[in-house]
Parts: sequence; C-alpha cells; structure tokens
Amino acid sequence: MEINNLEKFKTKTGSGKLCLGMVVTLSDPAVSELAGDMGLDFTWIDMEHAPLSIETGLLHVMALRGTDTAPFLRVAGNDPFIIKPLLELAPAGVIIPMVNSAAEAEVAVKACRYPPRGIRGCGPRRGTNFGRMPFGEYLDKSENDPMVIVQIENICALKEIKKIVAVEGVGSICVGPSDLSATMGKLRNSADPAVQEVIDEVCACAREAGVMIGSVSGTDPESIQRWLKRGANWLAVCGDCGGIASGSRTAINEVEATVRQRKGSAGDCVKTKGSKANYV
Repeated sequence: MEINNLEKFKTKTGSGKLCLGMVVTLSDPAVSELAGDMGLDFTWIDMEHAPLSIETGLLHVMALRGTDTAPFLRVAGNDPFIIKPLLELAPAGVIIPMVNSAAEAEVAVKACRYPPRGIRGCGPRRGTNFGRMPFGEYLDKSENDPMVIVQIENICALKEIKKIVAVEGVGSICVGPSDLSATMGKLRNSADPAVQEVIDEVCACAREAGVMIGSVSGTDPESIQRWLKRGANWLAVCGDCGGIASGSRTAINEVEATVRQRKGSAGDCVKTKGSKANYV
C-alpha cells in the first residue's frame, strides 16, 4: 500500500539493489523521522526486545509517512493474537521471530492474511487510508501487504528450511545470527565457521526458492561482503541506541585526546572555586 512504501522497497530490491535500514528501539518517533530524512529504505521497529507499546509503534510507523522509508515491525512472537492489532498499524512488513518449521511459517502467513487464505480478523482503519480507499481495492492489496518476514534463528529450522521457504506467502527470511549461534552453543561467536556455514545454507535455499534474504549486518566490510555473496536483498546496518552510544564515545575520545595534547600548556588550566584544576 502506498501508505507504507512497500512498493518502493520491492521496486528497489526487484532491480537488484540492496536496501539498507536501521533498527529502532527508542520510543521517540523523531528517530523514525530522522531515518526517513536520511533516506534509509526501511526501519526495523523492534517490538520484541525493546520497551515499545503499540501506541509507540504506531507513532514510528506514522513518522515515515511522506518519506520513501518502509516501516517493518518485529512482533513479540508467532501468535495471531499478538500479530493482529499490529497489522492495523499498516506496516510494510511484519518480522516474526523464531520460526522453526514449515508449520510455524504457515501460522505466520495465515495470521497476516484474511480468509480464505488466512485467519486475520477484519477491522482495517489506517490501511484503507481511513476509508478513502475502496474496500475491494484494500482487500486486493492485502493479499501481499504487509510482507511476511520469518526469522530463522534456531538451528532446528535448518531441518525444514527448504519447506519453510516454500510456504506460500513467505515474502522474506531474516537470519538472526546471534540467536542462531546461541542454539549452536556458540553465543557471542556468530562469526564461527560452523555458524557461517549454516547461514550460507539457509540463504542458498532462500535464493533457490526466490524468497528475499535479510538480516542485521552492521557496517564491517567483511560482513557486508559475506551478505552480498549470499544474495542479501536488505540489511539493517545501524541502530538508534547503538548510533547514539558509538557517536558519543567517538566524541568523548576525540575531545579527551585534544585535552591531553593541550594539558600543561600556558593558559590552558582554568581553576574554579572548590575544585581541582580543569584543563580546557
């Protein structure tokens, strides 16, 4: 639907270009507004791990209207009752965690589609542009909107990965390297060759099935090259909280380095009442 920029996202991936996005965990919708202003292709609004309410999720989605950025919502679990109200926010995609079998992938798809394809309850509001879109047109679009993104983040999913990507309605897989490595007894070591081999196999199956591939990559050149080799279509390369933290650390380190260089120079020491000397 035009309201969520899914068409723009699919047009870019369909042309063979990589879509880049940001993980959103902070509550201020200005974060999403900034993401849209920066020209990111999508946001990953994390309602699984971050303390975000449905009202906050809506504000993040709304902040991207009028931009070219597609809002993806990661839900808390593969449960139709959890997913149902979030669909009414009209996100471009729904990221569903811990999908470990074809049966679970089918549950995810059915939760996002109206009967007879699925079990989604009918109560659209924002998705119909508040009634301006003819209901029949809305129903036609809802056959493929939002995009259903299933997360592969458990080694158990490898046994059924070919069946998972073959489930009708699965629009993309999303590899979760950290949780995947944890289920392999290698938490904090997702770069381990054994973990990387599993990710390679998962992505190869997705490519063969014509299903999009996405993940969180960061910006390390080696990591990006691996994902490009796997045929990744979209990658979350930064995060709001991490960006603030890394930017702050960089600023502090740069200023402290300058202070150390100037320390002891004539006129550099400013003494204030009741305190030790401060170098500025």
